[in-house]
Amino acid sequence: MEPTQPPQPPEPGTPTAPGTPAPAAYPSPGPQPGAGPYGAPGPYAAPGPYTSPGMPYAGVPGPYGPYAPPRATTNGLAVGSLVSGLVCCLPPLGLVLGIFSLRQIKKRGQGGKGMAIAGIALSTLSTLLVLVGLITGQIQDGFRAFNEGMREAASARMPMELRTGECFVDEAGQGDYTLGVRVVDCDRPHDGEITGRFEATGFDGWPGESELTALGEKRCETMAAAYSRDTWALTADTLSLYYTPDRRAWRAGEHRIACAVGGSERLTGSLRSDETTLDAGQLAFLGHVNPIEDALYAEPEEDPEDDLQANLAWAAEVHSAIDSARTGLGGRTWEPSRRTAVDGYRKSLDAASKQWAKLARAEDAAAFWAAYDRAWELVPADASTEVRKALGLTHTPPDGAGEHGSV
Repeated sequence: MEPTQPPQPPEPGTPTAPGTPAPAAYPSPGPQPGAGPYGAPGPYAAPGPYTSPGMPYAGVPGPYGPYAPPRATTNGLAVGSLVSGLVCCLPPLGLVLGIFSLRQIKKRGQGGKGMAIAGIALSTLSTLLVLVGLITGQIQDGFRAFNEGMREAASARMPMELRTGECFVDEAGQGDYTLGVRVVDCDRPHDGEITGRFEATGFDGWPGESELTALGEKRCETMAAAYSRDTWALTADTLSLYYTPDRRAWRAGEHRIACAVGGSERLTGSLRSDETTLDAGQLAFLGHVNPIEDALYAEPEEDPEDDLQANLAWAAEVHSAIDSARTGLGGRTWEPSRRTAVDGYRKSLDAASKQWAKLARAEDAAAFWAAYDRAWELVPADASTEVRKALGLTHTPPDGAGEHGSV
C-alpha cells in the first residue's frame, strides 16, 4: 500500500471550482503565551504604571527612586549671634549679627530664626550691662583687679629664689608642701619675709627631712635674730620659718634652705631692723641689751628643788649678760640727746647686777627663792622704755613678753 500524501493546500491564488468545498483551514493558534526568548513577541498587556525590580509597588519609590527636595540650612549668622550673646563677648557684635541673620533667613528660607532672636535678646542685655558698668566704674575696677591678679600670679616663685627682705604670701597650710609663694609689698598683708638662705652642705646624698628640719631650725633662728634686732617690734606669735627642699628637689640640685619670719596671722609692715634700717647708736644699744633678753628667756623649766645647779647656771648667765651690757654701753660715746637716757639705763643695770650675782650664789633652793623675785624686779623695764624712746626704737613692750616684763 503506497503511502498517501495528505492533501496539500492550494497555492495562493489558485482558483477553485465552483461548488468545490474550501479546504479545511489550519486551526488558529489562538492567544499565545508570552514569547520565549527567541520567539516573536506575544500580546501586550494593557498599559499601566511602570514598575521595576526596585519598585515592587507601583508609585512607591525604591532605593533608586526620585530624589527628595534639599533640607533647609541653618543660617550661620544666627549661630554667631547666639554664641556672642551667651559668652558676653563684644555684645554689640551679637546684636548686629542677629539683625542681619533675620534678613537672610527670610530671603533664603533658612532656619535659625529662634537662635537669632535669642542672640539679639542676650546681646541687648549684655550691652546694657556693659554701659551700666562703664558709667558706674565697675568694669574699670574689674580690669584693675584682673591686672593685679595677673601680676601676682606672675610673681609666684619658690622661697629659695627670694631675696632677703622680700615679703610673700604662702597659700599652703603650715606643714604642707609649698609649690610657690607670691611676692607682695611688705605694706600689704603677708605671711612672712625672707631673712636669708644658706646651702645645706656636707651630705653625700639625700639627708632626709628630719636632718634638714633640724638644720633649718638652728640656722634660721640665728638669721631671724640678726634680721629683727628690735625685739620689742615683734609680736608674741612671731615665728622663725624655714623652707627645705624635698627629695625630688634635692635630687634635681636644689640644696638651699630659705629662712623667714612670720606669724600665725598675716602681718602688715616689715619686721626688718638691722644695719639696713637702724643707725649706729641703735645697733650698739640692741647689740648689748638683746643678750640679756636671750638669757632671761632661757630660764630652766625645773624648779630649784628639782635641779638647783641648772637654775644657778641660768642666774649666772643672766648676771654675765648684764655686766657685759653695762661695760659696753659705758664704753661708747653717745650723742647728747641720748646720753642722759643711756646713763639712767646703765645705773639700773648696776643694781640688777648685784641682785643677780646673789641669786647665782644661792646655797640651796630656799635661798634661791628668797633672792629670785627681787632679781626680776630690778630688771630695768621702765629705764628700757625711756632709753628706747630716746633712741627712736620701739618703746612699747610686746604682748606676752613674759610675766616678769622685758629688758
